[in-house]
Amino acid sequence: MVNGSYFSFPFLAEIDELIEQLKTTTVSPSNTTTLLCEISATKDPKLFDKHELAECFLRLTQCEDTNVRKEAAKCIAEITKSEVQRKKFTKREIIAAFLECLRHVPTDDGSMELPIQICRALGNICYLNDEARDLILELKGDAVLLQLLDIANIEDVTNAPQFIKVRGGLLSNYLLGGEGLAKRAMELGIMQKLQHIIDTGASNVEQHEDLLLNTLPLLSILTENVADLNFESQLNIQLSRILAASTNPDLAEMCLELLHYQAESDEVKLLLAKDGLCETIYNLLEKYKTLASTNEARALMKLACELIVLILTGDESMHYLYTTPLLKNMVDWLDSTDMDLLTTGVLALGNFARTDSHCIYFVEQQTMNKLLQVLAKNNGVKDDVRLQHALLSALRNLVIPKPNKNAVIQAGLVQTILPMLEIHQPPVVFKLLGTLRMTVDGQEKLALELLKNKTLIEQLVHWSKSSDYAGVTGESLRLMAWLIKHAYLNKIAYALPRKGDAPAEQIADKIPLTQDYDRSSLSEFLANEGTVEAMVSMLTAQHLVMQNEALIALCILSVVYLSKAGEADQAQRLQDQLIQCNVGAKLAELITKSSDSMTKEIVENLQNCINLLKTSEKLVAHLEQHNINELLKSIPILTEYCTL
Repeated sequence: MVNGSYFSFPFLAEIDELIEQLKTTTVSPSNTTTLLCEISATKDPKLFDKHELAECFLRLTQCEDTNVRKEAAKCIAEITKSEVQRKKFTKREIIAAFLECLRHVPTDDGSMELPIQICRALGNICYLNDEARDLILELKGDAVLLQLLDIANIEDVTNAPQFIKVRGGLLSNYLLGGEGLAKRAMELGIMQKLQHIIDTGASNVEQHEDLLLNTLPLLSILTENVADLNFESQLNIQLSRILAASTNPDLAEMCLELLHYQAESDEVKLLLAKDGLCETIYNLLEKYKTLASTNEARALMKLACELIVLILTGDESMHYLYTTPLLKNMVDWLDSTDMDLLTTGVLALGNFARTDSHCIYFVEQQTMNKLLQVLAKNNGVKDDVRLQHALLSALRNLVIPKPNKNAVIQAGLVQTILPMLEIHQPPVVFKLLGTLRMTVDGQEKLALELLKNKTLIEQLVHWSKSSDYAGVTGESLRLMAWLIKHAYLNKIAYALPRKGDAPAEQIADKIPLTQDYDRSSLSEFLANEGTVEAMVSMLTAQHLVMQNEALIALCILSVVYLSKAGEADQAQRLQDQLIQCNVGAKLAELITKSSDSMTKEIVENLQNCINLLKTSEKLVAHLEQHNINELLKSIPILTEYCTL
């Protein structure tokens, strides 16, 4: 049995007939509106593509009868859902007729039916259609469109929600035309108009939900198309208040995205922090965290979490929030079973830990221990990379203040992070190495232990050669240099010559014959293939600080092994390795490339290194091959000393 309603929608042949009738029938309210209603009921707009309808409908849009104009506009709205017809209806006369009608909204009778259909029709014509947008601009129609935003009290209560929706759609499709249209809208005062609407919406979010849902997208479009668009403080506050009051996820997402963009400014970060936005987000997440079961809900939750962290990246906002309950809330999230909340808590604490006093407080209050406990449960290859990165970042900050180092080491930081050497995700490796480097700073005992850790040293050598991630390469080299420095510098500092010391050939005689320190850690370090090569290659690193660290490491190796009291076998191996690694060529390259930018400290360390290498006859000859003595004379800072 065929459902009778199936035949209420015209087929292709019927459409052809309807259009022919429309073109030939004299315009009259009764006949014409009936035909238009049947045409607009067509579900597939592409059925109209072969027809030329613009001229016919232009005549209808100029009819004196309001119903005919309304139905004609409704038809155009349906027909121009097709890209082909959008182009055909992109005519100056049609767009001008629509703009003229919108110029007089609200109408004398207060009805919004005709404006609604015109907004729909013009909005569809503008969709992905720069030609139509350009015509609106030429006709100064942008001012007419923006004037629609001034309509606040709509008498036609029944149609008010639909008008608000299509007004937003029309303006969105027009403004999506790009930067030029958006800037022109700014000149015409669109921000003030939107601010007024949002003030109204914020006064009762539940009542004005539709108004906000159809207005905030315009702010998003402007944000994307107007460079460095900064909202007024009041608007940012209102967005924060709307977020707090709304139960609509779409509205919450719009507010969060807009606030994200605005919070790139440190000034806005502080404003939002003082307005309590972070606490608002915390309370919302606590309320709805168990409901985040869909991908959409989870994405919204992540967006909210990211905004808390973003606000904490500002110095003033971070210091302000440190004095609020948010600090305890973030510590509490370290116990959360939700990965997003846990990660946010760690990231937040990492941002709080940007001053020594905060870091010391976190160690005193055992917050550091909680972070280590979380890391101990998440330090494997299969664990969440984002959480690992956040944990290492926070712990790296905590270990920087000298008063914290021993406490953090005693709490088991090194034992917890060494298993992470099996992880090869560059961002995690980079933070892992940086954390270790900060930890060994001034910690002789730990540095001696780590120099003996064959797994660690082999991995550092591997990463220093093979990582595609420059940061990992640099940190691998730096950590090796720091281990040597902090394990042995205090033991052999007396042997390092300073400006005005004896000539190079006499340096060996100055080093005491009795060396009462344990060289086993350094010997085990050197027993790993590639360690000497790593330190020599570091001489030509891009950054001066790394060049200096390499010089210090090589000075220490030279004092320990090339002196007369050194171990003969190890001294022989070190000399051979240095020559094999072409240390002379690397020193020559260092001087040639970096001499102009060398500081006094680097030059002194360079001289020390060369003089110490010259305590070996083999190395003297090697250095002479690369003309090191002459190259030293070319260093500007040394030339200045001579001139003086």
